[in-house]
Amino acid sequence: MSLSECKMIDLPKVSNQQGNLTFIEGGNHIPFDIKRVYYLYDVPGGAARGGHAHKKLHQLIIAISGSFDITLDDGQGQKTFHLNRSYNGLYICPMIWRELNNFSTGSVCMVLASSVYREDDYHRDYAEFLESCRSGE
Repeated sequence: MSLSECKMIDLPKVSNQQGNLTFIEGGNHIPFDIKRVYYLYDVPGGAARGGHAHKKLHQLIIAISGSFDITLDDGQGQKTFHLNRSYNGLYICPMIWRELNNFSTGSVCMVLASSVYREDDYHRDYAEFLESCRSGE
């Protein structure tokens, strides 16, 4: 997989006087069915999250509140995205290393995932990830 497959996705936004509503339909707004949802919050200032890649998992990451940066790496190059709108999500395909940082106070990061949690789907060592990229595993 490559960075060119990772992209920002505009999600539907329904606005009215009572507030805004955004919805996400797996297989419609995003290119996978949703099997798991989790979120990060109360991330201390200066802390980083991520630091791994997934072998097969697809994800959509959304800044539900506040903002943060995500740096993606496919073993060939890097690209950084700033997330700060709850109606935009960053689609991340498999075999992309990710680092999340620069969390604003009170930020909430929601992740929609294509599979349930599986520890064997992770690359947690960057050198191992790079070797897997080179070998095409």
